[in-house]
Amino acid sequence: MPMDHVHAADDTEVRALYRRLLDGWNKRDASAMAAPFDEAGEMIGFDGSQVVGREAMVSHLEPIFADHPTAAYVAKVREVRFPTPEVAILRAIVGMVPPGKADIEPRVNAHQTVVASKRGGGDWRILLFQNTPAQFHGRPDLVEQMTAELRDLLPPERETRP
Repeated sequence: MPMDHVHAADDTEVRALYRRLLDGWNKRDASAMAAPFDEAGEMIGFDGSQVVGREAMVSHLEPIFADHPTAAYVAKVREVRFPTPEVAILRAIVGMVPPGKADIEPRVNAHQTVVASKRGGGDWRILLFQNTPAQFHGRPDLVEQMTAELRDLLPPERETRP
């Protein structure tokens, strides 16, 4: 749906919703990562794992954050579309900066998709978040292109991430 049929505020809110999801991951906070989801929202992880519901997401994520040093996301939103004024589809590309490193690890680049819905009270909630590996089998030039695009988002003076 063209932007003139959707308030610019909705575009901003959907982008902020996605940012909250990534911030929760980057802070290694399972509750914060699950908070932007609808109560019955669904998350499909990089490894294909599927989790439905905020409580289940928190239970799924807490041991990951407790037992594994997770990498931080670097993201670029490609587009936000509104098939209807109450539904948004956000597409982004992401890279990850591993702990102790200052650069993106190209092997874990991904495409992320968020389907969000605007509730009666005007609040946006994530219905579906899917994280799909962007390995581009047999096309290393596409991996390099995506990594370069994401690398441009890193701070010029890269500090090693703890």
